[in-house]
Amino acid sequence: MLNNFTRLVANENMKIYYRVRTWVMMGILVLFNAAMPVMLYLTDAPMDVWTVFTWTESFTIYLSAIFTVVIAADIVAGEFSGGTIKLLLIRPWSRGKILLSKFAALCLFGLLCAGITMVVGIAVSMLLFSGNAGFSDGFDGSPMSNSLLLLLTDTIQVFVISLIAFMLSTVFRSGGLAIGLSLLVLFTKDIFGFIFNPERFVWAKYLLFLHTDLSGYISSSVGPGGVGLGFSVAILAVYCILFMLVSWLAFTKRDVEA
Repeated sequence: MLNNFTRLVANENMKIYYRVRTWVMMGILVLFNAAMPVMLYLTDAPMDVWTVFTWTESFTIYLSAIFTVVIAADIVAGEFSGGTIKLLLIRPWSRGKILLSKFAALCLFGLLCAGITMVVGIAVSMLLFSGNAGFSDGFDGSPMSNSLLLLLTDTIQVFVISLIAFMLSTVFRSGGLAIGLSLLVLFTKDIFGFIFNPERFVWAKYLLFLHTDLSGYISSSVGPGGVGLGFSVAILAVYCILFMLVSWLAFTKRDVEA
């Protein structure tokens, strides 16, 4: 059973990396993660390795989000628009396993983007910058730990946004709609967070967009509306489970011919 699921995931990965656009996106991500430290180096600003990496990651994480959303939006909707979903469903695999394999492939792609950002960004930053690299203080509150925690929280944010795109792609079978709405959430969440301030509206602390960015907890233990990290993580977990449940119902219960 595990071997069959592994083959399913490998098949989904093949579909992703067979396309030229995927390698173009990877190339762009590598390029910008290398270019940002170079541009900062040319400014002659007195910056350390981890400050440079933080600046780099804060910019390129949006590229990772856009690229992952594109994959999430196409991984299901593309099967329907291309008519290949019928060929996939006639094979001896349940719809649930097929959907789970697509989700697993999406998660692996997102982790690859995070890995590229970490490896390329840190390597080029270390190559160009000297001084306090953040190692002397250990992991507790050091520049290195803060930078890596920022990468972790941003990767979680990309995961949540891509899961929204995955759900929309499955429900509406439209890649364009999934990309548009999920990126709208990514770029306007701070605006909605300002409008629905949990300090004014107690119920607002249960809204998803107030908790997608966990980076505030790196410097403070208090989050939106006075909640803690555990509360924010619980909210994200509930929404993610809800998104997966909606995706599963839409994919397994609806007529493929529709």
